[in-house]
Amino acid sequence: MTVMQTTAGTARPNATRTDTCAAPPRRHPRPEGQDRYTISEVVAFTGLTAHTLRWYERIGLMSTIDRSHTGQRRYSNSDLDWLDFVGKLRMTGMPVADMVRYAELVREGESTYLDRRELLESTRRDVLARIAELQDALAVLDRKIGFYEDAGRV
Repeated sequence: MTVMQTTAGTARPNATRTDTCAAPPRRHPRPEGQDRYTISEVVAFTGLTAHTLRWYERIGLMSTIDRSHTGQRRYSNSDLDWLDFVGKLRMTGMPVADMVRYAELVREGESTYLDRRELLESTRRDVLARIAELQDALAVLDRKIGFYEDAGRV
Protein backbone atom coordinates (compact mmCIF):
# COMPACT_ATOMS: atom_id res chain seq x y z
CA MET A 1 0.00 0.00 0.00
CA THR A 2 1.33 3.43 -0.88
CA VAL A 3 0.68 6.63 1.01
CA MET A 4 -0.28 9.77 -0.83
CA GLN A 5 -0.18 13.35 0.44
CA THR A 6 -3.37 15.38 0.38
CA THR A 7 -3.31 19.09 -0.42
CA ALA A 8 -3.67 19.77 3.29
CA GLY A 9 -0.40 17.88 3.85
CA THR A 10 -1.88 14.92 5.70
CA ALA A 11 -1.03 11.43 4.60
CA ARG A 12 -3.76 9.09 3.47
CA PRO A 13 -3.44 5.47 2.40
CA ASN A 14 -4.06 4.65 -1.23
CA ALA A 15 -4.06 1.11 -2.55
CA THR A 16 -3.17 2.20 -6.08
CA ARG A 17 -1.38 5.16 -7.62
CA THR A 18 -3.64 6.14 -10.44
CA ASP A 19 -3.84 9.56 -12.02
CA THR A 20 -7.53 10.24 -11.55
CA CYS A 21 -8.88 13.46 -12.98
CA ALA A 22 -12.06 14.21 -11.08
CA ALA A 23 -12.55 14.45 -7.37
CA PRO A 24 -15.81 13.02 -6.02
CA PRO A 25 -18.60 13.83 -5.69
CA ARG A 26 -19.49 14.39 -9.32
CA ARG A 27 -21.60 17.45 -10.02
CA HIS A 28 -23.79 15.69 -12.55
CA PRO A 29 -25.04 12.19 -11.78
CA ARG A 30 -24.58 9.73 -14.58
CA PRO A 31 -26.91 6.84 -15.37
CA GLU A 32 -25.85 3.71 -13.50
CA GLY A 33 -23.97 1.29 -15.72
CA GLN A 34 -23.80 3.64 -18.69
CA ASP A 35 -20.45 4.52 -20.29
CA ARG A 36 -21.42 5.99 -23.66
CA TYR A 37 -22.91 9.45 -24.03
CA THR A 38 -23.91 11.60 -26.97
CA ILE A 39 -22.59 15.11 -27.32
CA SER A 40 -25.99 16.49 -26.23
CA GLU A 41 -25.87 14.40 -23.05
CA VAL A 42 -22.34 15.67 -22.32
CA VAL A 43 -23.55 19.23 -22.90
CA ALA A 44 -26.28 18.61 -20.30
CA PHE A 45 -23.84 17.02 -17.81
CA THR A 46 -21.06 19.61 -18.12
CA GLY A 47 -22.69 22.87 -19.15
CA LEU A 48 -20.16 23.15 -21.98
CA THR A 49 -21.41 23.83 -25.48
CA ALA A 50 -21.15 21.32 -28.30
CA HIS A 51 -18.92 23.85 -30.07
CA THR A 52 -16.54 23.90 -27.08
CA LEU A 53 -16.44 20.09 -26.93
CA ARG A 54 -15.57 19.89 -30.62
CA TRP A 55 -12.97 22.64 -30.20
CA TYR A 56 -11.35 20.79 -27.26
CA GLU A 57 -11.02 17.74 -29.49
CA ARG A 58 -9.70 19.77 -32.45
CA ILE A 59 -6.94 21.50 -30.43
CA GLY A 60 -5.86 18.28 -28.72
CA LEU A 61 -7.19 19.07 -25.26
CA MET A 62 -9.22 15.86 -25.50
CA SER A 63 -8.09 12.57 -26.93
CA THR A 64 -9.89 11.35 -30.00
CA ILE A 65 -13.46 10.63 -29.03
CA ASP A 66 -14.97 7.29 -30.05
CA ARG A 67 -17.58 7.39 -32.78
CA SER A 68 -20.70 5.35 -33.39
CA HIS A 69 -21.19 3.46 -36.66
CA THR A 70 -22.96 6.59 -37.96
CA GLY A 71 -20.05 8.87 -37.01
CA GLN A 72 -21.63 10.44 -33.92
CA ARG A 73 -19.30 11.17 -31.01
CA ARG A 74 -19.65 8.79 -28.06
CA TYR A 75 -18.10 10.07 -24.84
CA SER A 76 -17.11 7.73 -22.00
CA ASN A 77 -17.11 8.20 -18.23
CA SER A 78 -13.36 8.66 -18.52
CA ASP A 79 -13.95 11.51 -21.00
CA LEU A 80 -16.39 13.11 -18.55
CA ASP A 81 -13.83 12.81 -15.74
CA TRP A 82 -11.25 14.47 -17.99
CA LEU A 83 -13.69 17.29 -18.82
CA ASP A 84 -14.27 17.83 -15.10
CA PHE A 85 -10.52 18.08 -14.57
CA VAL A 86 -10.16 20.49 -17.50
CA GLY A 87 -12.88 22.62 -15.90
CA LYS A 88 -10.80 22.77 -12.72
CA LEU A 89 -7.73 23.78 -14.74
CA ARG A 90 -9.76 26.51 -16.47
CA MET A 91 -10.91 27.75 -13.08
CA THR A 92 -7.28 28.16 -12.03
CA GLY A 93 -6.68 30.47 -14.98
CA MET A 94 -4.26 28.05 -16.63
CA PRO A 95 -3.72 29.13 -20.25
CA VAL A 96 -5.26 26.85 -22.87
CA ALA A 97 -1.81 26.21 -24.36
CA ASP A 98 -0.64 24.84 -20.99
CA MET A 99 -3.76 22.68 -20.70
CA VAL A 100 -3.09 21.26 -24.16
CA ARG A 101 0.55 20.67 -23.21
CA TYR A 102 -0.61 18.82 -20.07
CA ALA A 103 -2.98 16.68 -22.19
CA GLU A 104 -0.11 15.85 -24.55
CA LEU A 105 2.06 14.84 -21.60
CA VAL A 106 -0.70 12.57 -20.28
CA ARG A 107 -0.95 10.86 -23.66
CA GLU A 108 2.84 10.36 -23.71
CA GLY A 109 2.60 8.21 -20.58
CA GLU A 110 4.27 7.72 -17.21
CA SER A 111 7.65 9.02 -18.36
CA THR A 112 6.15 12.54 -18.23
CA TYR A 113 5.12 12.54 -14.55
CA LEU A 114 7.84 15.05 -13.60
CA ASP A 115 6.88 17.47 -16.39
CA ARG A 116 3.19 17.18 -15.46
CA ARG A 117 3.96 17.79 -11.80
CA GLU A 118 6.06 20.86 -12.63
CA LEU A 119 3.26 22.28 -14.78
CA LEU A 120 0.69 21.72 -12.02
CA GLU A 121 3.02 23.14 -9.35
CA SER A 122 3.50 26.29 -11.43
CA THR A 123 -0.27 26.64 -11.77
CA ARG A 124 -0.66 26.04 -8.03
CA ARG A 125 1.75 28.90 -7.30
CA ASP A 126 -0.29 31.16 -9.59
CA VAL A 127 -3.51 30.14 -7.82
CA LEU A 128 -2.01 30.84 -4.38
CA ALA A 129 -0.87 34.28 -5.55
CA ARG A 130 -4.35 34.99 -6.88
CA ILE A 131 -5.91 33.84 -3.61
CA ALA A 132 -3.63 36.24 -1.71
CA GLU A 133 -4.69 39.08 -4.02
CA LEU A 134 -8.35 38.22 -3.51
CA GLN A 135 -7.91 38.03 0.27
CA ASP A 136 -6.36 41.51 0.18
CA ALA A 137 -9.28 42.80 -1.91
CA LEU A 138 -11.71 41.15 0.51
CA ALA A 139 -10.04 42.89 3.45
CA VAL A 140 -10.45 46.25 1.68
CA LEU A 141 -14.13 45.50 1.06
CA ASP A 142 -14.63 44.48 4.70
CA ARG A 143 -13.05 47.75 5.88
CA LYS A 144 -15.28 49.79 3.55
CA ILE A 145 -18.40 47.88 4.62
CA GLY A 146 -17.44 48.45 8.26
CA PHE A 147 -17.00 52.16 7.57
CA TYR A 148 -20.49 52.40 6.04
CA GLU A 149 -22.02 50.38 8.88
CA ASP A 150 -20.45 52.77 11.40
CA ALA A 151 -21.50 55.84 9.36
CA GLY A 152 -25.08 54.55 9.21
CA ARG A 153 -25.30 54.47 13.00
CA VAL A 154 -24.44 58.15 13.36
